Amino acid sequence: MAHQTSMTTPKIQTIGNKVSQWGEGPIWWGDQLLYVDIKGHKIIRLDPESGNEAQWDVGELIGTVVPTEHEDEVIYAGDSGCIRYNLRDGHKTPLADPESELRGKNRFNDGKCDPAGRFWAGTISMVKNTGSANLYCLDCDGSLSHKAADITNSNGICWTVDAKTMYYIDTPTQQVRAYDYHQASGNISNPRVAIDTAAQGYASSPDGMTIDAEDMLWVAFCHGGCVVRFDPSTGKELQRVDLPCIETTACAFGGKHMDRLFVTTGIKPDLEEPDAGKLFVIDGLGIRGVPTVPYKG
Repeated sequence: MAHQTSMTTPKIQTIGNKVSQWGEGPIWWGDQLLYVDIKGHKIIRLDPESGNEAQWDVGELIGTVVPTEHEDEVIYAGDSGCIRYNLRDGHKTPLADPESELRGKNRFNDGKCDPAGRFWAGTISMVKNTGSANLYCLDCDGSLSHKAADITNSNGICWTVDAKTMYYIDTPTQQVRAYDYHQASGNISNPRVAIDTAAQGYASSPDGMTIDAEDMLWVAFCHGGCVVRFDPSTGKELQRVDLPCIETTACAFGGKHMDRLFVTTGIKPDLEEPDAGKLFVIDGLGIRGVPTVPYKG
């Protein structure tokens, strides 16, 4: 398949009313966008068509949220591990907390569900202790397995359309790593560098990430004010979209035709930016994303 890039100038605008301290983890589900405000302890759900916007305070730092097959029920990961959360009544069901002994030092950060419906999420060292974080997988039967060690800031994760490759970012490495992925077992192997952003001159840090229908990667650059489309087979940049906010944190395709790219942002305390912390949407890329897989446990 030819890798298509839109020749038109993308339209960039803010959407919704929410201003997050540190927006993250956008994901499209049920004609709406779910995302989190890590520092604001919030889950946010936006319907771009109606403008209806709802939010829930979970009472802790929250790194990511994913949908489930049950209406109004999500899984989030944060300070206290992986939690099943009911959006109707706020009831929490703890599922896994593998780093409870590191409370206040480590917490869960970014995560997504794999093609089989398992929930993958990694931790971040809040005290910047290099190599002290990890990547985990919550299987559909509720069991938790350890997938990767020596992580510092676990971030973007996604899978190819054929479910044979997993891509993953540990932000301080400035790399996107590729793994062979076995859908039936959830095993990963053969780690390698797919994209080395530092070698390409990027001074900012790769953060959240999504994949499009052509298996090209879209990476949001924290401290970089942009999202970039890469070809992971060559590691090369295909397209860059600059945004008027330096802390671009994560991105996800959504909309009726899965052709709108939503981008979360955060607020840099020492910088005055009118749109910092807002949710952006980029239209006119001429590229589509892939459907979200919910947690199937």
